[in-house]
Amino acid sequence: MKITLSAIKADVGSVGGHNRPSKRLTQAIIDHVENEGKKKGLLIDYKVFTTGDDNFILMSHTRGVDNPDIHKLAWDSFVQGTAIAKEQGLYGAGQDLLKDAFSGNVRGMGPSSAEIEFEERPSEPFILFMCDKTDPGVFNLPLFRGFADPFHNAGLLLAPEMQVGFEFTIMDVNYTEADKVIKLNVPAEAYDLAVLLRDPEHYVIESIKANSTGDQACSVSTSRLHNIAGKYTGKDDPVAIVRSQKQFPSTGEILSPLAAAHYVVGDNRGSHNVALMPCKLGSIISYFDGPAIITAAGICIHNGVMTEEVDLFDQPFWDFVRNKAAEKTFAIREQGYFGNAMAPMEELEYTGVMESLKRLDKKFVLRKK
Repeated sequence: MKITLSAIKADVGSVGGHNRPSKRLTQAIIDHVENEGKKKGLLIDYKVFTTGDDNFILMSHTRGVDNPDIHKLAWDSFVQGTAIAKEQGLYGAGQDLLKDAFSGNVRGMGPSSAEIEFEERPSEPFILFMCDKTDPGVFNLPLFRGFADPFHNAGLLLAPEMQVGFEFTIMDVNYTEADKVIKLNVPAEAYDLAVLLRDPEHYVIESIKANSTGDQACSVSTSRLHNIAGKYTGKDDPVAIVRSQKQFPSTGEILSPLAAAHYVVGDNRGSHNVALMPCKLGSIISYFDGPAIITAAGICIHNGVMTEEVDLFDQPFWDFVRNKAAEKTFAIREQGYFGNAMAPMEELEYTGVMESLKRLDKKFVLRKK
């Protein structure tokens, strides 16, 4: 029996600004998923998490990816949460619900989704990564290093099933007419892959498969809110599901690259470069409407039923990394809005910066020699 994991997230309201959803809002989402999904047999199991000001719904079922009933369940849950947000006067009530009515799939409607269908192994561990105040390109560096770099993935040297490498599917997220993707294999095409992944605002990892078995290892949400809304409406706050162990990297090998606290676009108004901070589950947003954060829940699944989650960043080592991320963030924040402290112009074109540049351009004059 094939099992599908669907992770769908949205920001539909937050307490005190961009900080955390209210308890009533999250409970409304849980109640709807329980009553309309679990109790009616649509779902086998589910979990609801918060990271920053976003709610993440993780669901197991047998209906495959892009199933309209599953997506509608998530959409309606966020609508229920939005109603509570409006009742409580929360900030950004319903801000990620960019369409008036559900139309079969949440893609292109505001919420982000990552889904993966597979035949369960006897032991099926996976990681649910949840981000806030950043975009899908946040996964380019850690997934490349975790699946293609023996500095982090010792299995590429030690495990025969991984020595044949992996197939990466990359999406051009700036192309809005359709899903524009390319498939590249490592190690043979590692350099071509690196050329694309170095630009995480343009080219984003969508999925990875093991060459040894053809099994899908991960799925990453690729929605860009500004492409849907045509203006800045908040950062994309992506989600990813990554299977681990056996023909895939170990959980530790997947986590290892995140110790770099690498620089990503996000933070205040989604317009700055800051270090990505691995945080404990349920962490809020604070400094400068940030920083960009990532949380990780380790879970096993059997016959579609999920175990309790392990907070993978709730360990003393990651306290050191959090301090490192804070120092790197503060170092670049000291530069304010100058140069590479702010996001590249490609990301700023949906903000007021472009309107100001258009207005100022009309005031330029050509000086006579």
